[in-house]
Amino acid sequence: MMVVVGAGAARGYRPSATMPFAAEFRRQASRRRTQLALGFMVLLPLIILVAFQFNSGGDDDNGNNEFASLVDLATSGGLNFTLFSIFVSASFLLVVVVALFCGDTVASEASWGSLRYLLAVPVPRARLLTVKLVVALAYSGLALLLLAGTALLAGTLRYGWSPLRSTVAAELEPGEGLLRLLAVLGYLAVVLLVVAGLAFLLSVTTDAALGAVGGAVLLWILSSILDQITALGALRDFLPTHFSTAWLGLLSTPVQTDDVVRGCISAISYATLFWGLAFWRFTRKDITS
Repeated sequence: MMVVVGAGAARGYRPSATMPFAAEFRRQASRRRTQLALGFMVLLPLIILVAFQFNSGGDDDNGNNEFASLVDLATSGGLNFTLFSIFVSASFLLVVVVALFCGDTVASEASWGSLRYLLAVPVPRARLLTVKLVVALAYSGLALLLLAGTALLAGTLRYGWSPLRSTVAAELEPGEGLLRLLAVLGYLAVVLLVVAGLAFLLSVTTDAALGAVGGAVLLWILSSILDQITALGALRDFLPTHFSTAWLGLLSTPVQTDDVVRGCISAISYATLFWGLAFWRFTRKDITS
């Protein structure tokens, strides 16, 4: 009995079996930019720790009392050190890392001239984008976890397991403080979906990976600048960066979740829009590289 596989399809061909997630994950793991990015996430808390050691031997007569108070909080326990590491990384470093993983996905294949060969395998365009996006998001999440995990481990070994303290909340017991930090990480992961979506959209639009990564970072910075202009009034609520610091409400006593909810809705909406445009654009464009 003959089985009709499909018009123009080879016997045994299954679109879902092309380009496995695990194979793409291993392939990206072997790339130097992945190794450097993840390695820096581990190295950064250690650099901060060493910097604090140098600072501890100096005086605080530099007039920067606000920064000195933050340093005092950061060195009062592992949870506080983790919170400080997240605080100094959230506004720029994590944005760059997420833009790197998501903006380099398709554009790098195009720049190497391998994209058209992947589609000739054939790998369906929608599946190629799905696999690329999921792997990029996985590495972005891994980078965030490595940063927080390394900071928590190094900070706890150096400063001990102490209650979580901040300038916006009462002292929290270590167990509750850890849960608050996990909530902060979860919210940051959601907010960074906007960067992931924008970088991914630019990645399918251009053949220059650097342009996709840099474009996403620059647009995020532009949104942050516009958000500081109070004359824009209620229009600022629609900027993707307006609720980027709402995670501070998760540290307050009691917890302030209004802006967190608005931020999640805004981030998911923008990310969905950008990803939808990326799929729409890629499934209709001519691939020449």
